[in-house]
Amino acid sequence: MGTKYVYSFDQGNGQMRELLGGKGANLAEMTSLGMPVPQGFTITTEACNQYYTDGEVINDDIQAQIMEYILKLEETTGKKFGDLENPLLVSVRSGARASMPGMMDTILNLGLNEDVVQVMARKSGNPRWAYDCYRRFIQMYSDVVMEVGKKYFEELIDKMKADRGVTQDTELTADDLKELAEQFKAEYKEKIGADFPSDPKEQLMGAVKAVFRSWNNPRAIVYRRMNDIPGSWGTAVNVQSMAFGNMGDDCGTGVAFTRNPATGEKELMGEFLTNAQGEDVVAGVRTPMPISQMADKFPEAFAQFKDVCQRLENHYHDMQDMEFTVENGKLYMLQTRNGKRTAAAAIKIACDLVDEGQITEQQAVCMIDPKQLDALLHPQFDAKALKEATPVASALAASPGAACGKVVFSAEEAKEWAARGEKVVLVRLETSPEDIEGMVAAQGILTVRGGMTSHAAVVARGMGTCCVSGCGAIKMDEENKQFELSGRTYHEGDWISLDGTTGNIYGEAIPTVPADPNSGYFARIMAWADKYRQLQVRTNADNPRDTKQAVEYGAQGIGLCRTEHMFFEADRIPAIREMICSDTVEQREKALGHVRGPPGLSHDRPLPGSPPPRVRPH
Repeated sequence: MGTKYVYSFDQGNGQMRELLGGKGANLAEMTSLGMPVPQGFTITTEACNQYYTDGEVINDDIQAQIMEYILKLEETTGKKFGDLENPLLVSVRSGARASMPGMMDTILNLGLNEDVVQVMARKSGNPRWAYDCYRRFIQMYSDVVMEVGKKYFEELIDKMKADRGVTQDTELTADDLKELAEQFKAEYKEKIGADFPSDPKEQLMGAVKAVFRSWNNPRAIVYRRMNDIPGSWGTAVNVQSMAFGNMGDDCGTGVAFTRNPATGEKELMGEFLTNAQGEDVVAGVRTPMPISQMADKFPEAFAQFKDVCQRLENHYHDMQDMEFTVENGKLYMLQTRNGKRTAAAAIKIACDLVDEGQITEQQAVCMIDPKQLDALLHPQFDAKALKEATPVASALAASPGAACGKVVFSAEEAKEWAARGEKVVLVRLETSPEDIEGMVAAQGILTVRGGMTSHAAVVARGMGTCCVSGCGAIKMDEENKQFELSGRTYHEGDWISLDGTTGNIYGEAIPTVPADPNSGYFARIMAWADKYRQLQVRTNADNPRDTKQAVEYGAQGIGLCRTEHMFFEADRIPAIREMICSDTVEQREKALGHVRGPPGLSHDRPLPGSPPPRVRPH
């Protein structure tokens, strides 16, 4: 029997991450736990690697297995691809072994065409929902699969809203959205030179290929390099029947964490939007509502959701990051994973889980990413300077820490300015996965739109970079490289400072001070590490200053002392050079005993740390 490349959700489990990817394994695990997961299947990481082995082609065997599982999904749901009575629509999502939020591609509402959308509009009695799905699908497929570029479609949407005198997508009517769909298809034909594909099976294979291809897109490669993720792993693809959060006011979608990913507090934290699909939340297209308001909108679904959250955290023994949809008041779970968190939150959560009896001290140490601890050693604002500063605005404290830098408006500028030694703050309407290299280069990130679960917030927290998001008071003028806030215009190169812990924004440069690593949860985690480690930790130090800092950070000794570094100080190097160039023992002794200052120095003085008299060379 040949290689099995496809598994339905009820055939897998949470231990199959290498084969099914993190998302596929967790969907299978949630299915086995009896949670409300829309049915689907996972195309394995092995299929992705085979795709590249075959010259970026999905071979006949893989295609046949995909279509076999589409038939099984049709049987399970009672719906069929392209059917004019009960059509099946699916989402196609990436799912690598390691979480890579926003780095790869997703296509929603796949299976729509001109005939199917009319059936959906008529049968549902909700033509606005049907054409909203259709215009979204055309845009995502064109962008992700055919690489047309989403900006052309965004321009058409903005023009439509301006013509209708509205500001939100939700204010557009069914007729508006139907017209947009036609405009989108015309844009597609102009850019591609062919009609938009109407065959759902052709759409599906194009989408699967696009997700495989996205494993090697530039932003995914950068993210893998940052997080030490091997390129040989490949990504799985999850094909899942759609749950619709955009059918009306009794529908919605959201993202939530079982604990606060910024502080580690044990509280349900998240955001949701009514009458929306998942991409609206994470892309920051609309500023969402806090998860607590979901209790008023969907009380039964919210009660079920809280129960699911607790069950998932107890099952995985870690903070969970979940995506969900409510369709006509019914809850559907679309994803769960161990949530990205700040370094401060990571150590607090680890300590709290030990106190709650969920994990051991050894497990707590192992669940901390060593690289994250570096974030706790980053500077904070000087308390005195901060006391004298007045915020010009405040927004969402998306990722804690302090950032001070000059304003730039694009990822490319952030990279260029940082490369020449400038500290910068990246200011954007909202970030997208393409901005990853600029986000890495920036001291901090400020966005106009998006919430605590937007792309900017999630990626910044994972990098330990300060981020303030959702500052709707900013009037952005990217074309002229400036923005207006609280009556003042900030231009490219102006200094601003961000407090990612409070969300405050300052229109000035505020000095920073080092953080204290020897207190609280940090000290507790490091004590456990000392308790269970088998190796001593020694440090590199060449002078008393570095040695003192090493001792304060808990080093057991000096592992490397490069003696040549002892002579690099400005008041020592001239004497060492003179000693090297000396011809006699007496000249060498004299050089080492006194500093012969460079031009302009009017007197000799003893060399700090100089040897006693009569030192003979070896």
